Amino acid sequence: MWRVGTVIAVHDETATARTITLEVPDWPGHVAGQHVDVRLTALDGYSAVRSYSIASAPTSERRVQITVERLPNGEVSPYLTQEVIVGDRLELRGPIGGWFVWRSQQIEPVQLIAGGSGIVPLMAMIRSRASAFSTVPFRLLYSVREPGAVFYRDELRALSAEHRSVIVTYAYTRTVPKGWPRPPGRIDAVLIADSTWPADVGPTCYICGPTPFVESVAELLTASGNDRDRIRTERFGPTGGRK
Repeated sequence: MWRVGTVIAVHDETATARTITLEVPDWPGHVAGQHVDVRLTALDGYSAVRSYSIASAPTSERRVQITVERLPNGEVSPYLTQEVIVGDRLELRGPIGGWFVWRSQQIEPVQLIAGGSGIVPLMAMIRSRASAFSTVPFRLLYSVREPGAVFYRDELRALSAEHRSVIVTYAYTRTVPKGWPRPPGRIDAVLIADSTWPADVGPTCYICGPTPFVESVAELLTASGNDRDRIRTERFGPTGGRK
């Protein structure tokens, strides 16, 4: 069913990405990793529907956050990243999904690997861990083009400092910060070996990003000894619709 949410806050994460917080009075609650469909309807009756991962942790408050990145040919993203304001109303359907989720009852180490805006559902998992006061050790390997494209930078820094079992590693593919120890490049076997949980500790791995990124990383994890059944993937692009 479709629900109506009211925008109560907007925050620019980068020059092209915005987090939108909605209050949804009849929101049934969600699990970290799920997504929603957002429907926008023009005055002439034309409507467009796009799927967006939920960025917020499950809470008792009837609030939902999505982070939207503006796409060159997107029908919905320019409005959401440039025009939407507090007080606007958006139609939502969800939450959707039950495989690519993390629940606070899980006790095994967690490996998160994000490519670009694929960080969004993984951030919901990190936030869920914090809000549940879980002590499960998390690692995040975040591949991003350049420092200015990082979502949630300040929050990730604070969480990493406050919750020492959340270890964050960045992999910059085009431009690195001054003095960065690794040249620009994609995630490879060496970085997997250096920055992810050893396979013998039995982590559950969550990968989210563009389809080629997800497929490449999943193969690297498998080659390093991880069980395929413990690798969960969410992708967007030509064969996946999530933003």
